[in-house]
Parts: sequence; C-alpha cells; structure tokens
Amino acid sequence: MRKLNQNGLAHLFLVVFLLVVVAVVGFAGWRVLSSKKDKPASDSSQTNNAGGSDSASAVYWNFDGSKWNASDTPPSCPDPLKLTNSPVDVSKATAILYPGQTRGNNYKPHGGFRFDGSKNEDISVKVPMDAYVTKGSRYIEQGETQYMFFFVNSCGIMYKFDHLLTLSSTFQALADKLPAAKVDDSRTTDFDPPVAVKAGDVIASAVGFKKTGNASVDFGVYDLRTPNAASKNSIYATTHDQYKETDFFGTCWFDLLPGSDSGTVKSLPAGDGQSGKTSDYCK
Repeated sequence: MRKLNQNGLAHLFLVVFLLVVVAVVGFAGWRVLSSKKDKPASDSSQTNNAGGSDSASAVYWNFDGSKWNASDTPPSCPDPLKLTNSPVDVSKATAILYPGQTRGNNYKPHGGFRFDGSKNEDISVKVPMDAYVTKGSRYIEQGETQYMFFFVNSCGIMYKFDHLLTLSSTFQALADKLPAAKVDDSRTTDFDPPVAVKAGDVIASAVGFKKTGNASVDFGVYDLRTPNAASKNSIYATTHDQYKETDFFGTCWFDLLPGSDSGTVKSLPAGDGQSGKTSDYCK
C-alpha cells in the first residue's frame, strides 16, 4: 500500500487546521449578526436619568379638563426634582417675576427674569431639561414679534417660555410652522408630533422688546403629576376653575434651579411693582 511521506502529512495537517480556523471565524460572525438581528428595537431607546426619553420611549401628557394623564407609564422624575441647567444666566438677572401672582391685571402661573440694563441680545435662553416641544405661538405685541413655547418632559414636568425675541435656527424652523403672527393673539398651536430637545440646546439669543429696551423673559414650571397646594383652597379653585390646565399645576420653580442659582434667585428683588413677592406658590 502506498503511504504518505512526512511532507505530505504536514501539508494535510496544515489544510485541516486552516479549515477549522475558517469554520470558527465564520460561526462567530454568524452569531454576531444573528444577535444584532434579534435584538429588540426598544433596547436602543432607554429613558435617561433626567426623566427624558427619545421618540421610541416617549410618554406624552394630555389634559382632560380636570387632570393631566400620561399616555403610558411615565419614567421617574429626578428625586429630588431639579432642572439639569438654569434656563438663563442667572448672574445677569436683576429682578424676578414671581409665579402664581397677578401682574398687569391678569393672573400669571408663570414667573420670569428681568435683566435691567442689559441689551436684549445679551440674554440667551437654553433648554433646562430634556423634553418635547408640544406647542408654540408667534404673535405681535408692542409692534414686535414674540415667541412662546411649551415643553413637556416624559416624567410629567412641563415648562414654558414667553417673550422670546430672536430664536435659534432650530426653534425658528419650528416657529415657521406656526400660523402667521397677529396682534395680541398668543393662542398656541400643537406640534404634531412633538419635537424632542435636549438640556442645553439654545432656544433664543435675544429676549423681550428691543424697541423699548425691555430685556426680560417669562418662565414657568408645572408639575403635571399632581395638583398644587393652591388648588386645594376652595376660593382659589373656584376662581381659577377655567384655567386648571396651568393654574392648578404651577410651581415655585426657584428650588428647582441647580447649584447656587436657587439662592441667587431668592435673593433678587421682585420684578413686579404691584404684587412684589406675593405668590400662591412660593411661601
């Protein structure tokens, strides 16, 4: 019988070894591709620590006339509740408008910042917490176009800005979808679907009214998860019955500001000469 010589055996062993290597590499590659294919889409859309989420895990909130309801089980809000960053450079603020008070003969569940002595374009506004832009308005007041936006975080925190003067390109694109501005008509329009934004995104690079040198911006925060303490008062509840959507859920947002900004805001004078620091929310 013919036998293989040593060289022949060596070549045979080499061929077998190469075939084994190719098989192992091919199997490993198949497992990786199979793993990626079978991985659920939801695995790539997790809620972040700030209660924000991407479009695949979004929870939306809707008002039914008496309370706010989540479209699904909402993620947890930060505990204790804090904004990721302040909406403005608080060090530039000269006075604070208190939320939950009457100003200009109208009740305001929101507060705001005044920047006396600053130019309108010296003040920029940033997203303070991951959220979805749910509705907005552009209107004309004192001869200038003003912008207002509402935001809702999936965990159940809503906030708003008003008297934005010059928008970032992202928010100008949103504003361009709104109805044409009309004099003193600040009715809002829903964005469908809501648009996700991240904490730190620039909303506006100027605020207030340039013609009169009024550098100020309205800011309000609303906890949609539960009615506020003011709404438990029967007189308040009756007086504000038509405005439950905001008035029953407004908060004193001073303590929600991060770091030393909370103390700075509390130390500033009141921005409204009539109501001063009187507030249904801030005690």
